[in-house]
Amino acid sequence: MESQKNMTMTENKNEMNETYEREMVSTRILNAPRELVFKVWADPLHLAQWWGPKGFTNTFHEFDFKPGGKWNLIMHGPDGKNYKNESTFLEIIKPERIVFDHISGPKYLATVIFEEIDGKTKIVWCMLFESATVYNNVKGYAIDSNQQNLDKLETHLAKMI
Repeated sequence: MESQKNMTMTENKNEMNETYEREMVSTRILNAPRELVFKVWADPLHLAQWWGPKGFTNTFHEFDFKPGGKWNLIMHGPDGKNYKNESTFLEIIKPERIVFDHISGPKYLATVIFEEIDGKTKIVWCMLFESATVYNNVKGYAIDSNQQNLDKLETHLAKMI
């Protein structure tokens, strides 16, 4: 029994290390109620206005906000390049959590958690990449890009309050 317990603890530790090496987490406290923050993630008319890093715009082709629903868009970069994105929603718990699988490269599983804190919202955005190699290839730009994305979200919310 003791060796089985130790094996389980070792397996859990290995799993945590593997996840740590391929996970990116962005956190922000937003000066807006949780329901509103969730709404601007769930409504494509709002989402298209703030999604992406600074200077990016979006063209949404499909946005079916339900488990199993597709989210297909093209992000238009300030450099003139277009970036095709395809995702599938896996879990939606209003107004607590959105989970989607980003199936176009780079591949990752996104979990966005919305936590109410005294009328504000703490957002925790986790991206679990398919491998440590993929994570290492994108971390040089993606960490800052996610912060820019949250900056744009914050600006969009300020216009609504």
